[in-house]
Amino acid sequence: MVVMDLDEEATREGENIEEVVNAEESIDDEAIDIHEEEVGDVKDDLVGEIITTIEFVDQISDYRRTQQKECFNLVRRLKILIPFMDEIRGFEFPSPESCMRFLNRLRKVILAARKLLETCNNGSKIFLALDSELIMTRFHSIYEKLNRVLVKTPFDELRISDEVKDEVGSLCKQLKKARRRTDTQDIELAVDMMVMFSKTDPRNSDSAIIERLAKKLELQTIEDLKTETIAIKALVQEKGGLSVETKQHIIELLNKFKKLQGVEATDVLYEPVINKSTSLILPHEFLCPITLEIMQDPEGIQKWFDAGHKTCPKTGQTLDHLSLAPNYALKNIILQWCEKNNFKIPEKETSLHSENDSEEQKDEVSLLVEALSSSQLEEQRASVKQMRLLAKENPENRVLIANAGAIPLLVQLLSYPDSGIQENAVTTLLNLSIDETNKKLISDEGAIPDIIEILQNGTREARENSAAALFSLSMLDENKVTIGLSDGIPPLVELLQHGTSRGKKDALTALFNLSLNSANKGRAIDAGIVQPLLQLLKDRNLGMIDEALSILLLLVSHPEGRQAIGQLSFIETLVDFIRQGTPKNKECAASVLLELGSNNSSFILAALQFGVYEYLVEITSSGTNRAQRKANALIQLISKSEQI
Repeated sequence: MVVMDLDEEATREGENIEEVVNAEESIDDEAIDIHEEEVGDVKDDLVGEIITTIEFVDQISDYRRTQQKECFNLVRRLKILIPFMDEIRGFEFPSPESCMRFLNRLRKVILAARKLLETCNNGSKIFLALDSELIMTRFHSIYEKLNRVLVKTPFDELRISDEVKDEVGSLCKQLKKARRRTDTQDIELAVDMMVMFSKTDPRNSDSAIIERLAKKLELQTIEDLKTETIAIKALVQEKGGLSVETKQHIIELLNKFKKLQGVEATDVLYEPVINKSTSLILPHEFLCPITLEIMQDPEGIQKWFDAGHKTCPKTGQTLDHLSLAPNYALKNIILQWCEKNNFKIPEKETSLHSENDSEEQKDEVSLLVEALSSSQLEEQRASVKQMRLLAKENPENRVLIANAGAIPLLVQLLSYPDSGIQENAVTTLLNLSIDETNKKLISDEGAIPDIIEILQNGTREARENSAAALFSLSMLDENKVTIGLSDGIPPLVELLQHGTSRGKKDALTALFNLSLNSANKGRAIDAGIVQPLLQLLKDRNLGMIDEALSILLLLVSHPEGRQAIGQLSFIETLVDFIRQGTPKNKECAASVLLELGSNNSSFILAALQFGVYEYLVEITSSGTNRAQRKANALIQLISKSEQI
């Protein structure tokens, strides 16, 4: 995402998945040197392990909500292989080496699938939501690898029946389709997560948003939070498991969920840490709040500053300066404690290796930046494509690419007369804009008008990613103004009305953020936003009702918005959602009706004609906390109207 990586296009096209797959550990094609008399036993062992693994994952029933659908899809596809494996197991003759190689490769893919499914079963819910796009890329990578193995199946040598051969062929078609499919993500979840982690958005402490996130992530009870804390501990203790920024985001949100339940914020940063090798409890005062390891040097905080942060990672307060000074007193206390408890501070295992990796990464980025200015079209294409993938990977790469001077060159490529380069350039800027500092750098380079131009005239994918880029950039208030003044709202409304399901969602989130600016509300109304929003309310299959109602709530605070929206048929629609919508539908619809009725009592009278009162009474006892507040306010408003 958004706060996660928003580049979903990298999971749409097969060629992009190929890049991701090649970047990962490739499937080993090593020859298997086995004596002929042992072939049968080894074959049966491999087949048995594959079947056992598939049957094991089939028993898992509880996946994290953000990946649940994809997990069940993956398991369903893996189960298709069981009849295939049964036929191979029944093959009595010694299997040729090509068949053994096939089984060995298939086993590796199945084990990789099991590891991913187990992560989605017991991993941190916050992490899986925060990095949902990266997790989806891992699913698509599994599909790609499995398909590459199955298309090379030696059917004739294995004497596979035509029926099973057809089933495997059908599975390959499913895998190709799956790796290109783009599921519409939970946009409200993505927006809420981005708001929570924004340093500038005043809504980052909104209890209603925190409550909504806790419900969506199923972290609403003390027991849920205890389990999540354990999962986070396991995650942060993995070597290289998390970037500094991601780790901080996870812990900050966990704290907010704990406060919501009235629990003291004694999370993984503050709870005693037990050293696995000695069973010693390490005092939390000795632990770096970023790396969660015993403090030795300022490496962790320096990386925190290098990533563009200007706040204390422990308290979140803005720092007066970023100068570092050694704390010799604390260092001596730590050394004394270590000596007293016979505790040896772990040595940096891979510092030289990490430095070399960092230098290699810098060299790679420098070469890519240089290639952006190449006179060779193919070199430019390859460079911007690779840079997009690097910007997608992690926060450190986004800072590295920006510091290398790539942003001005990428902005220039937005107007390049090549649709592929335009598409990759705008998507790279989208990924870079996830970093708060980069948002300003991109807008300062004058990128917004060119992004709007691509939104109007680019390819389908480029238009959708342009809308997502405008949403990301609009997190800065000054960019909301710039986008509005640059006529960015009409093409977003156009995409909302005529785009694909993915395009509609991208446009909807961008328009929501832009409509937080008062002047942009009028621009959106003038651009004709009301009709496509009302259409979204009619088409429940699109799953955008709550988002559409949220924008309508912003628009009805504007006089022109109330005039355009406050039709009798719309009031009936609102009452219908209050009567039989989802809990979130009821909450949003009640909020819109309250805003309308507070400005004009005729809207309340119209709602009463459709029987709204009894539905409001029901919500006061069974709705969400916010819905109950809105329903009570509406009932009070109705009482005042009747007195008048």
